[in-house]
Amino acid sequence: MSRRTFLVSAAVVAASAGPLGAVARAATRKPKVLVIGLDGCLLSRVEDADAPNLDALMAAGLTAPSSIYANPLAPTLSGPGWSTIITGVWPDKHMVKDNNFTGARFDLYPDFLTRAETANSALHTYAVSSWAPITDTVFSAKVDTRVSTPGAEYDTGTASRAVAQLRDADPDAVFVQLDNIDHAGHSYGAASQQYLDAIHGADAQVGQMVAAVKARPSYGSEDWLIMITADHGHTDPGGHGGSTLQERQTFMIAVGSALAAGSVRHDVKMPDVAVSALAHLGVALDPAWGLDGRPVQQPTPDDFDSLRGRLQSRVDETGIPASILGFTHTPPAGWSVDNSAMGTGGVTEWRGWSFTTDEFWTQAQRDQNRECNVRARGVFAVADGDEWSDKSLTGSFDSTLVSPAYPVTGGRPATLAYTTYYRQESPQKGEVLVSYDGAAPVGVKTYTADVPSRTETVTLQVPAGASSVRVRFRYTGGNNWYWVIDDVRISQS
Repeated sequence: MSRRTFLVSAAVVAASAGPLGAVARAATRKPKVLVIGLDGCLLSRVEDADAPNLDALMAAGLTAPSSIYANPLAPTLSGPGWSTIITGVWPDKHMVKDNNFTGARFDLYPDFLTRAETANSALHTYAVSSWAPITDTVFSAKVDTRVSTPGAEYDTGTASRAVAQLRDADPDAVFVQLDNIDHAGHSYGAASQQYLDAIHGADAQVGQMVAAVKARPSYGSEDWLIMITADHGHTDPGGHGGSTLQERQTFMIAVGSALAAGSVRHDVKMPDVAVSALAHLGVALDPAWGLDGRPVQQPTPDDFDSLRGRLQSRVDETGIPASILGFTHTPPAGWSVDNSAMGTGGVTEWRGWSFTTDEFWTQAQRDQNRECNVRARGVFAVADGDEWSDKSLTGSFDSTLVSPAYPVTGGRPATLAYTTYYRQESPQKGEVLVSYDGAAPVGVKTYTADVPSRTETVTLQVPAGASSVRVRFRYTGGNNWYWVIDDVRISQS
């Protein structure tokens, strides 16, 4: 039997009626979480398969297609994938780069059930998996019960154990991994009928688990968050580990009291499963933990995400499927792009700052580290001199992304925060400049070396009497690399 991926379903319930509503609900209904991982499962093939239970969950809650990394951050294998889902951080933190877990930092970034136990030892936690490394290695001994299903029983044994736990015991947080979809992918490929049949079989097992939850005598006084996810995708011929978009595909299907029925979102990422589960269980999320996930029940869209309805299909980028709507040069309200010094010609999609998605941008050219832009979400801004230069042009790349004027109080420091990812090649340069009340821009940060995907914070010394600040991101270069900007925010204490 083949294994090597796993999926996490997590439950998350915040306040559909706002904070006061959440407090009132918590007083009467006990939060519980069920995460189900479907190893190597493609959401697109779920939609093609006979999967009535997964279809019903999508209709009742949230569907969030997503994507993951590729090398050099980590290959699209089960070890890194499940570790990311279960710990709530990307591979550059948990350090799992293969299925041997060499160098794993679970001491710094433990699994979400361990964090829940640490916060409240009275919680009953349970994990069962068909792929033993998940329950032997990723989940710690602090979890109340860890079961690695014997190989001869495979998913049948995993599902029956999960059903019994959900039906007969009183768990607060349950993680289940089913493996057979991945097995079918390796043996027959994602385009095969056997792969669809494996999804159908896993769907029936998911249905049994959901039915066990709903049949609980105490179900009416419980607040369940159910999440379904996957560690990676599969190619049509079969296999994963590479950088194709199909191998990098994952998703979250989530049903909970804070999630709208039939909703679809594009800002959800793999680490959100663990963080959403913790938030639902009432575990306070300590910033010192360095988690990369965000609670799915507490969406925080930024200005760029408002552009999704304006995205258009390719113009010059013939390698990107024509069906994908993925770029625009039209900035969101309040933003602008200054291309007065920009060269002419070049690839249309990347002429000056563009607003794009992972699905679109990474397919412009694979294996140039674009897949490592993991901390940008939804729609983000990119200046890509490398791709722009793939067509006849004159001049150089010189484009400035200009923010709205944010209100500030003069004489008090402010914090500029943004998500960034920068790949350098001389003479390229990235500059962050600020201007107060329309005065001349002043540089506050310069990029001339590689910066991995991360959240950047810059302290601004707001002059006395100033009432507004505007931020500029200027990228200059030629046939060099790229700069990503997302989730720009100004705050003052």
